[in-house]
Amino acid sequence: MNENLLILCVGLPRSGKSTWARQQNLPIVNPDSIRLALHGQRFQSLAEPFVWAIATVMVRALFLAGHERIVVDATHTTKKRREFWKDKNWRCVFKVIDTSKEICLKRAEGDAEIIPVIERMAAQFEPLTEDEGSLYAP
Repeated sequence: MNENLLILCVGLPRSGKSTWARQQNLPIVNPDSIRLALHGQRFQSLAEPFVWAIATVMVRALFLAGHERIVVDATHTTKKRREFWKDKNWRCVFKVIDTSKEICLKRAEGDAEIIPVIERMAAQFEPLTEDEGSLYAP
């Protein structure tokens, strides 16, 4: 049996993470989609623990179903958010989508709700550290 590989996207909103994830032809777990399915909104702070619990169960279920590679399509802009996924049942690797804040903001024109989120995430962004793991190289 091959090693289970959890591929975590890392990048700002509107950076191209979802586009990249869909091109991989792998199962995708996307917290934004979970939020919309759960409560019909982009973000609701009270629901966030449940959103991430669902995402975790989805990852576990996909591995148990026999998938050996799964993509988590989320921003993962902080080390704490990336460490959330550490687990003995899989190895985490990272696909960094290094699109500048300026390009992400340009892509977000006309979507006033996401612009402050991009600004906040760009300000808090923590680059990967050597102890976190490796970059994904398919």
